[in-house]
Amino acid sequence: MGMEIMGGLTSFGGSLVGYIVPFLFVLTIVVFFHELGHFLMARWCGIKVLVFSIGFGPEIAGFNDRYGTRWKISAVPLGGYVKFFGDENAASAPDHAAAATMTEAERRDSFVFQPVRSRAAVVAAGPIANFLLAIAIFAAIFMTVGKQTTSARVDTVQPGSAAQAAGFLPGDLVLTINGEKIESFSDMQRIVSISAGEPLAIEVERGNTQITLKAVPQLKELKDNFGNVHRLGVLGISRSMAPGDIKTEKAGPVRAVVMGAQETWFVVDRTLAYITGVFAGREAADQLGGPIRIAQVSGQVATAGFAALFHLTAVLSVSIGLLNLFPIPLLDGGHLLFYAIEAIRGRPLSERAQELGFRIGLAIVLMLMIFATFNDILHLASS
Repeated sequence: MGMEIMGGLTSFGGSLVGYIVPFLFVLTIVVFFHELGHFLMARWCGIKVLVFSIGFGPEIAGFNDRYGTRWKISAVPLGGYVKFFGDENAASAPDHAAAATMTEAERRDSFVFQPVRSRAAVVAAGPIANFLLAIAIFAAIFMTVGKQTTSARVDTVQPGSAAQAAGFLPGDLVLTINGEKIESFSDMQRIVSISAGEPLAIEVERGNTQITLKAVPQLKELKDNFGNVHRLGVLGISRSMAPGDIKTEKAGPVRAVVMGAQETWFVVDRTLAYITGVFAGREAADQLGGPIRIAQVSGQVATAGFAALFHLTAVLSVSIGLLNLFPIPLLDGGHLLFYAIEAIRGRPLSERAQELGFRIGLAIVLMLMIFATFNDILHLASS
């Protein structure tokens, strides 16, 4: 086991330069826009921003703007933060001792003395910025590169597969799955991939007639083009590559934005479905990845070109935006939870309760990071 892990890490080290540059590119864009969301909303609400940092730890480079905000790049490039006037630390925990001695003018500039609605808006603006960034990137890709689609027509049916058991035949054109319209093979894959073990009613066009087939996708481990293993539901059919079944089209601005929003929602929906599946025991938690996995995937995707790398940036932006909305103290969702309680009670939680919540949140985040990193190491060892 130890030698296998070392072998995987050595392989990773050999590709370190090819991984770390795309990784920093992707993460910096995502983190910058997340923190920019917090920053712009704070400015709009009249809150003084002390620090805008990309990364944590010692400062590498920075400058002060005319409003007194210190913009800086820090040594540990695994996140970032915006620190407001009245914050005790980068997690926006209030400095109660300093707050008690603030003048009336200082209170107007501080974050902690803002109305609940303003504080909630500032906190929510970070994840919202991530979602908007993803929509913008997806839309730009659809406008410039276009979207290639293949029709949901069956070319071959694998022997012993779920498709063969359901009665699929070559030439069948899938129209709907459980009543949802299918316009491409990718649409079908998205539904099937998250439906392992679940019965699906699939309407197909066969010749001049329409029939409904009942299929239960099988859970299988599949490798992508970079050798990464994914557990997905599959039917056991291949797509038709006939000229009439393949098309590439570029979308106009309005249509591209709509498609970008749909793509963003798909990532959210798939992520929530996976997390729900982990807690329900239907999905394996070893698919969770951390910084090492992100770096590896970033390097792999970078070899496919800028469009693929920007697509990964959009997916990661959605993931980070969604993760930050989880109601865990220390994350944005934890702050929103505290503000919701404050709005209901008419007063904030006690200092002790908030401090305990932040400690619990820190423990949860650290455990998730350790678990994800452990998964990354095992993934490298097996690759």
